[in-house]
Amino acid sequence: MFPGDREVLVTAALPYVNGECHVGHLRTYVPADIFTRMLRKLRYKVLFVCGSDTHGTPIVFSAEAEGVSPKEIVERYHEHFQRIFNALGINFDYYGSTDDESNHRRTQEIVKTLIEKGYVYEKKVKLAFCERCNRFLPDRYVEGKCPYCGEHARGDECDQGCGRHLEPGEILEPVCKICGAEATFKERTHYYFKLSAFASQLEDFLRNLDGTPNARNYALEWVRRELKDWCITRDLDWGVKFPSREDLVVYVWVDAPIGYISFTEEALKRKSDNWEREWREIWKESKATIVHFIGTDIIYHHCIFWPAMLIAAEYSLPNAVVASGMVTINGKPLSKSRGNVVWVADFLKKFHADTLRYFLVSHSSHTKELDFSWDAFKTRVNNELVAILGNLALRVLSFAHKHFGAVPEGELQEEVLARIQTTREEAVKAIFAYDFKKFVDASMKLADFANKYFQREEPWHLVKGGEAERKRCGEIVKNTLQLLKAVCVLLEPVMPSKMEELWSQLGMDSDIHAVGIEEMTVPLKSGQPLGKPKKLFERVP
Repeated sequence: MFPGDREVLVTAALPYVNGECHVGHLRTYVPADIFTRMLRKLRYKVLFVCGSDTHGTPIVFSAEAEGVSPKEIVERYHEHFQRIFNALGINFDYYGSTDDESNHRRTQEIVKTLIEKGYVYEKKVKLAFCERCNRFLPDRYVEGKCPYCGEHARGDECDQGCGRHLEPGEILEPVCKICGAEATFKERTHYYFKLSAFASQLEDFLRNLDGTPNARNYALEWVRRELKDWCITRDLDWGVKFPSREDLVVYVWVDAPIGYISFTEEALKRKSDNWEREWREIWKESKATIVHFIGTDIIYHHCIFWPAMLIAAEYSLPNAVVASGMVTINGKPLSKSRGNVVWVADFLKKFHADTLRYFLVSHSSHTKELDFSWDAFKTRVNNELVAILGNLALRVLSFAHKHFGAVPEGELQEEVLARIQTTREEAVKAIFAYDFKKFVDASMKLADFANKYFQREEPWHLVKGGEAERKRCGEIVKNTLQLLKAVCVLLEPVMPSKMEELWSQLGMDSDIHAVGIEEMTVPLKSGQPLGKPKKLFERVP
């Protein structure tokens, strides 16, 4: 549990906007949205921010390949991701862009502070230079051999071998990715951040970091092994200008996480007249709980480079980093170039968004690899959403609507209330352990219990009996409806649209998205008219 008197800031890793959204992206955003919705049900004050990551060489590379400006690429995919998030019910309080003026300003302010405090220094380095193109080759513009393991690598990362981050000039046997010519090395002045100076502070920070163990343990291993200073400038025109150098921009991994700060600023401007004070309380005075949701592939950046930068610039540190496992497709690595990918826009043309949200958190524990296959998706939908939850809702609501038309009279049984309370405790515990599968499993077990309770009590044998039998029938129906209501409250963070439908069928006139967790045990009002029952989920053929 978090301290109840502190605001919670939840951030989701920024999608890199040089292509469309695929299911691999959503392993971060869906759980973050579920977590945020659940915190609000627990009556926490929450701010949820994200935005498009718009700088760096891949975007420039894509723009040059298409013969358009980087800004055109960024705007196209920024709008695309916003549409996808809206369609999936992922509700950010603010969704910005790292190319917004506020992020340029905040980034330059922080970099200037790092310079003034002596944490940034000049260094002459030998960078890959293409004589044919007459240009220095930053990051993705160059490929060659990893100096650590010898595998083929791109300019900023050994993506085919050991996975190490590569600093400018480290790659061996460089080749220009634009024209294919062999590159040479030429001397150039760049700027480095003294990451190596923060080993002790980072180790202390990581020991106390909440979140998923994979993030903490991976980062601790790197800190204890060796920290190298990071080059924080690049030879590009597109990006945030490095202070006093018009020919250099800051490295994308400087201005991207600073987006969390500038997006918080913009979100608070929209919500409060006291935004400046509230912003400082979060990012300068450590008076909020900050939770980052990220993918496993960017643990190093969020648990080492980012906190070191925050320490150096005297900003608040995150309290938790939640890292999801990677996504594979049919047992193979997700690959856009090889066509082994599921595009979210295509998925949404065929299936309801909530079924994808459900699959992404129910099929695998959050820190483990999740393999998407159509067979697995079909099994989850048909065997769980249709056979358990959908069957319960349609069966009980149809029976209640036909024979009573409203919530019947009757007392809630101790067995039922105890089961709801136990499930609530399990679900809350799972949320704060960032175990979204366990959260969903607990909710679905309650639905399964409701099915078995209804089947065990056999109200259909009582409904046509005498007064006492019919009274008992009504009591059974009311208790089952109460169980269904509790499931609806719990699963709203997972399937907001479908649970809104179910809420209406239960005859509730309140906003399912605004009710608190306590609503699980608030008795349904006898005599409350029930909505017309409708099938919640369709079978996947």
